[in-house]
Amino acid sequence: MSREVSIQPTDFDLSAEVAALREADGQVGAVATFVGTMRDRNDGTRVSAMELEHYPGMTERAIETMVAEARGRFEIRGVRVIHRVGALRPGDQIVLVAVTATHRQAAFEACEFLMDYLKTQAPFWKKETTPAGTRWVDARASDDDALARWGLPVSNAG
Repeated sequence: MSREVSIQPTDFDLSAEVAALREADGQVGAVATFVGTMRDRNDGTRVSAMELEHYPGMTERAIETMVAEARGRFEIRGVRVIHRVGALRPGDQIVLVAVTATHRQAAFEACEFLMDYLKTQAPFWKKETTPAGTRWVDARASDDDALARWGLPVSNAG
């Protein structure tokens, strides 16, 4: 499995992941990170838990393809994407996107590009637990719009 992409039920250590990306690369002048956490509300409704599902193998390959796309678009040095699956609670870390580059603009842009991709195209399914029961979470049109600005096709939300 790629060291760039991990799908795992366990939490991650932001500092350790960034240190590993920077290790032995004296050309790194910028590190951009995004950590997504679970909120206790979605669309105005209280959420007490979330279950994230994926297709092992397919999910990693899809994200690795987008990492390759990011490498082709931006002058980046390193990438680390971790996405959690399984049972999560409000406040839990869900996703990490970390990018190193020689300069900050490339790091920022590649990090944002990868996160926009993950929100719409990565094969994950989310089920939330609310006071009314469980519900599957659909893609949002605003997430598709964010990906479309990169010139990539989208077809999730409607």
